[in-house]
Amino acid sequence: MGKTLTFYTNPLSRARITRWMLEETGLPYEEVVLDFGTTMKSPEYLAVNPMGKVPAIRHGDLVVTENAAICAYLADLVPEKGLAPPPGAPERGSYYRWLFFLAGPVESLLTAKEAGALARPLSAGYGTEADLLRTLEQAVAGRQHLVGDRFTTADLLMAAFLGYYMMVGMLEKKPAFVAFAQLHAARPAAVAANARDNALAVQHPVPAGMQEA
Repeated sequence: MGKTLTFYTNPLSRARITRWMLEETGLPYEEVVLDFGTTMKSPEYLAVNPMGKVPAIRHGDLVVTENAAICAYLADLVPEKGLAPPPGAPERGSYYRWLFFLAGPVESLLTAKEAGALARPLSAGYGTEADLLRTLEQAVAGRQHLVGDRFTTADLLMAAFLGYYMMVGMLEKKPAFVAFAQLHAARPAAVAANARDNALAVQHPVPAGMQEA
């Protein structure tokens, strides 16, 4: 590549998704572990991501934040890995659909539900909970892949979302959800990413009263 790829993370955050994606790409990267409330809000890191949140990556002079955007960007760096349909391929539309469905409606609804602040269906981008959950289940039921017949970044994000939200009790452990999440969580890259983050989590616990970034 010629450019340094730097990954800003905390092992007890959504950055675990980006870690998995980095492992799937096989790209070399530097790791910067930040702590909640301190280095994550430092002037140095705020110059990278003014939100003071992780994940973020720096690739040369370019900074990318937000898991879906980071994962899509990384997939396009390694087209030979097939982690995204080629530009112009018919499957590219479905690929984008699921990336943004997960990053938008799914996360927005589950976050609002946890806060006890669900908006009216007509004013909320996520619509009704019943419609969203039905769409989510139909997307994975009886399928190994969301797009085409091979693993893509859309599968990674879907499996990561399902696995996390079932683990914390915000999604019912429906057979279709469990099967899809477990299938992809067994990938070597996912196993390696989890092992690294689990080891880091011992060294970087979340301070009492702090919430995930």
